[in-house]
Amino acid sequence: MTNAGTDKIARVELGKDGPQVGIQGLGCMGISEFYGDTDEAAARDTLEAALEAGVTLFDTADVYGRGRNEEFLAPFVAAHRDEITLATKFAIERNDDPHYRAVRNDAAYVRQSVEGSLRRLGVETIDLYYMHRRDPDVPFAESVGAMAELVTEGKVRYLGLSEVTGAELREAHAVHPITALQSEWSLFSRDVERSAVGAAAELGVGFVPYSPLGRGFLTGAFADAGAELAEGDFRRYQPRFTGDNAKVNAALLAPVREIAAAHGATAAQVALAWVQQRAAVHGLTVVPIPGTRKRSRLEENAAATRITLTEPELALLAPIAAEVAGDRYPDMSSTSAARES
Repeated sequence: MTNAGTDKIARVELGKDGPQVGIQGLGCMGISEFYGDTDEAAARDTLEAALEAGVTLFDTADVYGRGRNEEFLAPFVAAHRDEITLATKFAIERNDDPHYRAVRNDAAYVRQSVEGSLRRLGVETIDLYYMHRRDPDVPFAESVGAMAELVTEGKVRYLGLSEVTGAELREAHAVHPITALQSEWSLFSRDVERSAVGAAAELGVGFVPYSPLGRGFLTGAFADAGAELAEGDFRRYQPRFTGDNAKVNAALLAPVREIAAAHGATAAQVALAWVQQRAAVHGLTVVPIPGTRKRSRLEENAAATRITLTEPELALLAPIAAEVAGDRYPDMSSTSAARES
């Protein structure tokens, strides 16, 4: 691990043969959709603040805002192309019906998707290209095989997967080396520790935890989440943020707050520090991608990389995930947890 400057976060290699990136990335999904209205000027300032802090991995997907997120990032990417590692994803298909979602991994869709992302992002090459969700009916020989062709053609540098099991990661890696696995991993969500974490460590695949703050719940901001969220916020329909579940989960944050107070830190910083240290137990390199649209939150999140939790503190946090009420999504069918044997 190296430091890119006294005021910047450390850098790590993402995976055995992957790019060097800041030890924390930025998830850009919320800029364009899902969390209510966005102040675009503030969001652009946050992108610049991230780079100033040493964040170099910027994560988007073609599904976020149906391409608008990639288009929003394009000017920032153009201004800083040599300084950043750009990640985007394909596989979730949407149309004019706001409720429609389909998962597609077929070779034709891989090709169609990458051309669209390249155009919207204004680049010739995507640094890290993920399969966003897995369709078990499409063999990896076809889907990852098509992705591998993009590497050969110079349209993609590295390949990634999202929400796959350990067995699926091994199978895909045999078709073409996988650089990074992106799945949900936090104090509230530890499904990946069943098999994916071990497989990633074994294969030298970097791990990119998304929603490391439990979609904001781990910040401690929600006493009764469902009542506080804006109309356009998708968390209003997430099981962990609604009704009695929200109240149960809010109560689980007591030890997080206690530890935060001991460190002069925030609950969010403790949650992010936990992800880093939990991964180290498994011999993994992790680059969490907390999302935010505000410079102040970005700076707060980046500072979490300098916090070290004690063994007693880690032990106090360990039981939380098992006590969380509600699934991660209303429909868990496309997640790795649904396919674990």
